Amino acid sequence: MEYEVRFYFSKDSLKDLISKLKNIKELTMNDRCYEKTIQYDHPCKNNSFYSKEIDGRFRFRITKSDKISKCKISWKKRLSDTTKSDINKEEEIEVNVDYNDYNNLISILENILKMKRIESYERYRTTFTNSDVEISIDEYPFGIALEIESKSEKNNPDIIKYFVDILNLNIKDAYRLSFDDKYSSLCKEQNIKYYKDITFDKPMPDVKE
Repeated sequence: MEYEVRFYFSKDSLKDLISKLKNIKELTMNDRCYEKTIQYDHPCKNNSFYSKEIDGRFRFRITKSDKISKCKISWKKRLSDTTKSDINKEEEIEVNVDYNDYNNLISILENILKMKRIESYERYRTTFTNSDVEISIDEYPFGIALEIESKSEKNNPDIIKYFVDILNLNIKDAYRLSFDDKYSSLCKEQNIKYYKDITFDKPMPDVKE
């Protein structure tokens, strides 16, 4: 189980957000990385991860920078009581994969397990961390997301509230749904074509403040 909150901002907010986080002395800034994520569904429609009963996401992600190249599989699921508080409570399981096995794993997922490829997206991620928290700045093709996630062994949601206050954010403004929900809603609001593969070279909606 993990606790996290996520806020969305316009692309123009990037420099200001980075500057604010750099000024928090207890955090360490890590390298900016490129990430590509592919999301899959269960091959059996009756067990769809996207059903209201399950409401989960199965993801395969590659992360690259000048210093690292890595892959992982992750499972993320909103828990039924997550909306009872201001902070998302979710189940998350991650498995690291050898970067050199990237294509082989995709082949197994798609050609052998017959998992349904739903969508993919790319982004640039910069993290600020200490032993208790990971704060991510995600540059999506349609806007900026700031995510605050508890990383302490006690997994205390109070650490999230602490950094929300430091950044002068309102916890009530946090977006409670998934990344793909945000993208879909923006496309509908702005009458922009919805793409299953969300990349920087396509026309995208914009988060507006």
